[in-house]
Amino acid sequence: MRTQIRVLAAVSLLVFAAATVAAPQTPAKKELTPQQQRMSTCNTQAAGKKGDERKTFMSSCLKGEAPAKTSQQDKMKSCNKDASAKSLKGDERKQFMSTCLKG
Repeated sequence: MRTQIRVLAAVSLLVFAAATVAAPQTPAKKELTPQQQRMSTCNTQAAGKKGDERKTFMSSCLKGEAPAKTSQQDKMKSCNKDASAKSLKGDERKQFMSTCLKG
């Protein structure tokens, strides 16, 4: 009986030792590649952009290009949104839209 207990204790110690040695080690934090750094930076700068605007921005940013000028359609959306926020109607709205789209 004592022999069985000793064998069982020895096996338990071996299993514990093997589990301790085989435990996964936490890997050292890897450095980001230049492309990963660029992706992180561009992603941060793209905050608030959605859809096609975001895709276009990310594409040009990842290529290292300067941001493209705002398209006429984007200007129209922005000016229209601003005019609606100011509750402009009629001639006032036309004047505002004209000035906004030029600038």
